[in-house]
Amino acid sequence: MIFKVYYQEKITEVPVRERTNTLYIEATTEGEVRSKLKDRPYNIEFVSLLDGAFLEYEKQSENYKVLEI
Repeated sequence: MIFKVYYQEKITEVPVRERTNTLYIEATTEGEVRSKLKDRPYNIEFVSLLDGAFLEYEKQSENYKVLEI
């Protein structure tokens, strides 16, 4: 399954929409996503499962690249 992760670059940053970044990662659960990213200094705001039409829409984006961890 593919998850979309919304995050801030620094764990100390307060979430602000204009500075929110996203990445895509393959995992079986949200917990696995968070576990894979725990060594990075990210302030994770939200993790969303992508499937069906949502996944197809995201694949059309030039920023769509699944992170290999």
